[in-house]
Amino acid sequence: MPLPHDLCAHIQNAFRARHQKISVHHNTQNLGILNILLRAGFISSLTRGTIAAPSPQDFTKASESQRRIWADLKYRDDEPVLSNMELVSKPSKRMFMDLTEIRLICSGRRAQTIKPLGMGEVAVVRTKDQENEWLEAREALSLKIPGEVICRAR
Repeated sequence: MPLPHDLCAHIQNAFRARHQKISVHHNTQNLGILNILLRAGFISSLTRGTIAAPSPQDFTKASESQRRIWADLKYRDDEPVLSNMELVSKPSKRMFMDLTEIRLICSGRRAQTIKPLGMGEVAVVRTKDQENEWLEAREALSLKIPGEVICRAR
Protein backbone atom coordinates (compact mmCIF):
# COMPACT_ATOMS: atom_id res chain seq x y z
CA MET A 1 0.00 0.00 0.00
CA PRO A 2 1.42 3.42 -0.90
CA LEU A 3 2.08 5.84 1.89
CA PRO A 4 -0.21 8.87 2.31
CA HIS A 5 2.72 11.29 2.61
CA ASP A 6 3.14 11.10 -1.19
CA LEU A 7 -0.41 12.36 -1.67
CA CYS A 8 -0.09 15.08 1.02
CA ALA A 9 3.13 16.42 -0.51
CA HIS A 10 1.77 16.17 -4.07
CA ILE A 11 -1.37 18.16 -3.25
CA GLN A 12 0.43 20.80 -1.20
CA ASN A 13 3.10 21.31 -3.88
CA ALA A 14 0.47 21.54 -6.63
CA PHE A 15 -1.39 24.27 -4.73
CA ARG A 16 1.84 26.20 -4.15
CA ALA A 17 2.73 25.96 -7.85
CA ARG A 18 -0.80 27.17 -8.75
CA HIS A 19 -1.71 24.11 -10.84
CA GLN A 20 -5.32 23.80 -11.96
CA LYS A 21 -5.43 19.98 -12.04
CA ILE A 22 -3.40 17.15 -10.56
CA SER A 23 -3.38 13.44 -11.23
CA VAL A 24 -2.57 10.81 -8.64
CA HIS A 25 -2.45 7.01 -8.73
CA HIS A 26 -5.82 5.33 -8.54
CA ASN A 27 -6.17 3.41 -5.27
CA THR A 28 -8.66 3.34 -2.41
CA GLN A 29 -6.43 5.40 -0.11
CA ASN A 30 -6.02 8.30 -2.55
CA LEU A 31 -9.69 8.13 -3.51
CA GLY A 32 -10.75 8.20 0.15
CA ILE A 33 -8.54 11.17 1.10
CA LEU A 34 -9.45 13.15 -2.04
CA ASN A 35 -13.14 12.46 -1.45
CA ILE A 36 -12.86 13.98 2.04
CA LEU A 37 -11.06 17.02 0.61
CA LEU A 38 -13.83 17.35 -1.99
CA ARG A 39 -16.59 17.24 0.66
CA ALA A 40 -14.66 19.77 2.79
CA GLY A 41 -14.41 22.17 -0.16
CA PHE A 42 -10.63 22.12 -0.70
CA ILE A 43 -10.94 20.75 -4.26
CA SER A 44 -13.73 21.34 -6.76
CA SER A 45 -14.11 17.99 -8.55
CA LEU A 46 -12.75 14.46 -8.98
CA THR A 47 -12.60 12.51 -12.23
CA ARG A 48 -11.20 9.12 -13.09
CA GLY A 49 -8.94 8.92 -16.10
CA THR A 50 -5.59 7.82 -17.45
CA ILE A 51 -2.10 9.32 -17.44
CA ALA A 52 -2.97 11.28 -20.59
CA ALA A 53 -6.27 12.92 -19.60
CA PRO A 54 -9.26 12.81 -17.23
CA SER A 55 -11.53 10.55 -19.27
CA PRO A 56 -13.87 8.04 -17.55
CA GLN A 57 -14.32 6.15 -20.85
CA ASP A 58 -10.57 5.53 -21.18
CA PHE A 59 -10.35 4.64 -17.47
CA THR A 60 -12.35 1.45 -17.90
CA LYS A 61 -10.14 0.28 -20.79
CA ALA A 62 -6.80 1.25 -19.22
CA SER A 63 -4.50 -1.11 -17.36
CA GLU A 64 -4.11 -0.77 -13.59
CA SER A 65 -0.79 1.07 -13.91
CA GLN A 66 -2.30 3.65 -16.31
CA ARG A 67 -5.30 4.56 -14.11
CA ARG A 68 -5.32 7.95 -12.39
CA ILE A 69 -7.59 10.16 -10.30
CA TRP A 70 -7.75 13.75 -11.55
CA ALA A 71 -8.60 16.52 -9.09
CA ASP A 72 -9.47 20.13 -9.91
CA LEU A 73 -7.81 22.41 -7.37
CA LYS A 74 -9.76 25.31 -5.89
CA TYR A 75 -8.60 28.90 -5.53
CA ARG A 76 -10.31 31.95 -4.01
CA ASP A 77 -9.11 35.47 -4.87
CA ASP A 78 -6.05 33.93 -6.55
CA GLU A 79 -5.06 32.26 -3.26
CA PRO A 80 -5.15 28.48 -2.72
CA VAL A 81 -8.03 27.26 -0.58
CA LEU A 82 -5.78 24.60 0.97
CA SER A 83 -2.83 26.24 2.70
CA ASN A 84 -1.28 23.28 4.52
CA MET A 85 -1.63 19.51 4.43
CA GLU A 86 0.48 17.50 6.83
CA LEU A 87 0.86 13.89 7.81
CA VAL A 88 -0.14 12.97 11.38
CA SER A 89 0.35 9.21 11.44
CA LYS A 90 3.79 8.19 10.23
CA PRO A 91 5.13 4.70 9.55
CA SER A 92 7.44 5.05 12.57
CA LYS A 93 4.63 6.29 14.86
CA ARG A 94 1.07 5.38 14.00
CA MET A 95 -1.62 7.50 15.68
CA PHE A 96 -4.60 5.31 16.62
CA MET A 97 -7.31 7.14 18.55
CA ASP A 98 -10.40 6.05 20.40
CA LEU A 99 -13.60 8.09 20.44
CA THR A 100 -12.66 10.19 23.47
CA GLU A 101 -9.38 11.27 21.84
CA ILE A 102 -11.11 12.08 18.54
CA ARG A 103 -13.67 14.09 20.51
CA LEU A 104 -10.84 16.03 22.16
CA ILE A 105 -9.16 17.13 18.92
CA CYS A 106 -12.53 17.99 17.34
CA SER A 107 -13.56 20.13 20.34
CA GLY A 108 -10.36 22.16 20.48
CA ARG A 109 -8.18 20.23 22.92
CA ARG A 110 -4.97 18.31 22.48
CA ALA A 111 -4.96 14.49 22.40
CA GLN A 112 -1.73 12.48 22.58
CA THR A 113 0.67 14.62 20.52
CA ILE A 114 -1.94 15.91 18.07
CA LYS A 115 -2.89 19.59 18.17
CA PRO A 116 -6.60 20.44 18.11
CA LEU A 117 -8.39 21.09 14.83
CA GLY A 118 -8.87 24.75 14.00
CA MET A 119 -11.70 26.47 12.17
CA GLY A 120 -12.07 25.06 8.66
CA GLU A 121 -9.54 22.31 9.32
CA VAL A 122 -10.21 18.62 8.68
CA ALA A 123 -8.51 15.46 9.85
CA VAL A 124 -8.66 12.24 7.83
CA VAL A 125 -9.34 9.05 9.83
CA ARG A 126 -8.94 5.50 8.54
CA THR A 127 -11.24 3.19 10.47
CA LYS A 128 -10.02 -0.04 12.02
CA ASP A 129 -12.68 -2.30 10.49
CA GLN A 130 -12.16 -4.67 7.55
CA GLU A 131 -13.18 -2.17 4.86
CA ASN A 132 -10.63 0.51 5.84
CA GLU A 133 -13.25 3.20 5.44
CA TRP A 134 -11.98 6.79 5.12
CA LEU A 135 -13.81 9.42 7.17
CA GLU A 136 -13.34 12.98 8.34
CA ALA A 137 -12.74 13.14 12.12
CA ARG A 138 -16.13 14.73 12.84
CA GLU A 139 -17.89 12.06 10.76
CA ALA A 140 -16.04 9.31 12.63
CA LEU A 141 -17.09 10.91 15.91
CA SER A 142 -20.76 11.13 14.92
CA LEU A 143 -20.72 7.51 13.67
CA LYS A 144 -18.84 6.44 16.84
CA ILE A 145 -16.03 4.76 14.89
CA PRO A 146 -12.44 4.97 16.22
CA GLY A 147 -9.44 4.78 13.90
CA GLU A 148 -6.04 6.01 12.81
CA VAL A 149 -5.65 9.75 12.18
CA ILE A 150 -3.74 9.87 8.89
CA CYS A 151 -3.41 13.55 7.95
CA ARG A 152 -4.90 17.00 8.42
CA ALA A 153 -5.63 19.82 6.01
CA ARG A 154 -6.37 23.51 6.45
